[in-house]
Amino acid sequence: MKNISISTDPNKLDISYIYNFLRSSYWAKGRTKKQVEVSIANSISYGLYLGEKQIGFARILSDRVVFAYLMDLFVDEVHRGKGYSKKLMEHIISDPELKDVKKWYLRTNDAHGLYEQYGFTPLENPKKSMERIL
Repeated sequence: MKNISISTDPNKLDISYIYNFLRSSYWAKGRTKKQVEVSIANSISYGLYLGEKQIGFARILSDRVVFAYLMDLFVDEVHRGKGYSKKLMEHIISDPELKDVKKWYLRTNDAHGLYEQYGFTPLENPKKSMERIL
């Protein structure tokens, strides 16, 4: 994977690129650019780059001990099928900042196969989980 890099440097992130992708995704439809900016500022964000061009993104919301919630992971459609999402996942789960996290969470409609490769499973006891949707 030539010229692929991953960075948590917020100054490298292309916010417009991220926003444009997310606003057309099934999970973030309707999110405003300001909401994207705030969510990035309050998360550990990972930019995936081919050379200097951003081609993917993911963010983690975490206390760095008890839980980590993986969100907004994507690779640009033209770069899919090349192992880049796996490289991004490997980087995230091996991040020293998150090494003590005991429980990881995520939600997905269509990428179960990817996440299962990294130990994600359906909720052990979904009856213990709740959500509040506004």
